[in-house]
Amino acid sequence: MPRHDSRYGRYRGGPDPLAPPVDLSEALAAIGEDVMAGYSPERAMAEYLRQGGQDRRGLDDLAARVARRRRELLEENDLGGTLTEIAELLERAVLAERGQLARDVDMDDTDRAFAQMRLDGLPDSPAAAVSELADYDWRSSEARASYEQIKDLLGRELLDQRFAGMKQALESATDADRERVQEMLDDLTELLDKHARGEDTDADFADFMDRHGDFFPEDPSSVDELIDALADRSAAAARMLASMTPEQRQELMELSAQAFGSPELAQTLDRLDGSLRSLRPDLDWSGSERFSGEQGLGLGDGTGALQDLADLDALAEQLAQAHQGARLDDVDLDALRRQLGDEAVVDAQTLADLEKALRESGYLHRGSDGDLRLSPRAMRLLGQSLLRDATSRLSARAGQHDSRHTGAAGESTGGTREWQFGDTEPWDVPRTVTNAVLRTVGEGGDPASSLRLDVRDVEVTETEARNRSAVALLVDTSFSMAMDGRWVPMKRTALALHQLVTTRFRGDDLALISFGRYARTMAIEELTGLEAYYDKGTNLHHGLLLANRFFRRHPAAQPVLLVVTDGEPTAHLMQDGQSFFDYPPHPLTLAHTVSELDTARRLGARATFFRLGEDPGLARFVDSMARRVDGTVVAPELDDLGAAVVGSYLGSRTGFGSGMHLGDYFGGGRGFWFGD
Repeated sequence: MPRHDSRYGRYRGGPDPLAPPVDLSEALAAIGEDVMAGYSPERAMAEYLRQGGQDRRGLDDLAARVARRRRELLEENDLGGTLTEIAELLERAVLAERGQLARDVDMDDTDRAFAQMRLDGLPDSPAAAVSELADYDWRSSEARASYEQIKDLLGRELLDQRFAGMKQALESATDADRERVQEMLDDLTELLDKHARGEDTDADFADFMDRHGDFFPEDPSSVDELIDALADRSAAAARMLASMTPEQRQELMELSAQAFGSPELAQTLDRLDGSLRSLRPDLDWSGSERFSGEQGLGLGDGTGALQDLADLDALAEQLAQAHQGARLDDVDLDALRRQLGDEAVVDAQTLADLEKALRESGYLHRGSDGDLRLSPRAMRLLGQSLLRDATSRLSARAGQHDSRHTGAAGESTGGTREWQFGDTEPWDVPRTVTNAVLRTVGEGGDPASSLRLDVRDVEVTETEARNRSAVALLVDTSFSMAMDGRWVPMKRTALALHQLVTTRFRGDDLALISFGRYARTMAIEELTGLEAYYDKGTNLHHGLLLANRFFRRHPAAQPVLLVVTDGEPTAHLMQDGQSFFDYPPHPLTLAHTVSELDTARRLGARATFFRLGEDPGLARFVDSMARRVDGTVVAPELDDLGAAVVGSYLGSRTGFGSGMHLGDYFGGGRGFWFGD
């Protein structure tokens, strides 16, 4: 039988097909909180991606690791490694030569004295000493070998600066190897010159790579890719030179002429650098860094370190996501892997997937003005989460009961209707199955073998309409609400109540009314995104006026008035439409406010006041207002505000004063009772 070998490794065909789907619930909850705090959805999403989630590292963590890696490179290394190695080779050569001079008994005393004098008179500068010994007649073979190593090392380091890996590749190189390198450099310079004049062809590049491709492990596919790779390295070499101390720089420039025993290599590399600089002038050719460590780097390794620093700087900019239109897809994952490893790439890819999922999920969309906004779908999901939190707090406060409550909308009428989002009535199974069969046949399928239920098939049992309510939620939007940390809880409360009314009690009508210096009725999206602004005045009078207007538009519904405030009324609406403000509260403001409250009582409104804060004056005013309309005062903690408002709404509904159960709203199971 033929043998089958299997190999296993990282999946590289795109996104991992077995990876779990991105969980957006945590991200949406965090984004929603920030939006309610006044952030734009775009900024809120950016903040979540920066901070990360409970089990997910964010961009800030990646940026901190990039900064730490950059700091380590600068604090651990020194760029004088080649000069140190040359100084050591020079010292070894001189010591070996002195020893040979002392042992050579056949040597003429005059020649020995002259040789010793030359060695004693060597300048302190390694570059000057190497140059001084260029014509020295070495007696010691060991000394000669060490001196030749200096020239060989310089040549390999200078090449390694421009072509990574050359230092190792040319170790123990022959003269023929060096001639081949010189031939490659000459051909490369000619190719770049032709490219600069626009005279090169694809055949020129192909011919060059056929002859010299083994010098370029990057395997460029075009002359532009070749230039990009060479220019990045060359620019890093220039930055390395600029990063050296003036003494180191001078030493290196003087030593360059000794590379491979002739100045020809240094001259060729200078021409190559000039060509690359003119072809890629946008690169950083003059920057510098301050290295303060003790680990000496050779020219090639030092140039690599400068390239690493450039990589890290680019990654820091990409991770900052600061420019207009920035996306996490912009992050260079290859550079990230080189600098921080595979784990960092996984973190960045996860964040990019999350960003893409958020943008493509339908939870965020562009408005007509081009700004990113929470979609109705996202608002529903956020509202469900906030309502779930509110009801769980009610459960903890009122006691939990494990029970089922079917037919929540009333007794069955015997009819059915198509299911709509938010319905909790029981399914009519015969009608649902019949619809599925008819649809399957209509689509050309066989019900006996391919019957599948679709949401379009579902019909629910119609129930008697329950009593309707017209609910006016008045929320204080004066600046003190934002100053004292009540802005977001207020919005969370409004969104939770909106979710409950629009999905569970769709027969009810809800008006969200904000009151600051003026009052106005708002859509939930507008209230959720409302930014805090400084404006003196708490115009409850205007808010009650709008609430009463709303009640009159729904004469058949039970009026429910819910007022959330942290201050006494300090403004009222005058006949000319202007707002009158005075503090402490003016008697006329109080009179107008009480008058509108009396109107609400005459309309039959059931009123609940939610007092935020411990101000005695506010407590006295709210208590007197509640007594006037036979209403209720609740002084909840901020975390319990949503539960208090939801509970008050449920308790105010006719026929639901006791035994109200919401377990079915969340799919059945453990729920809570509100009331007796």
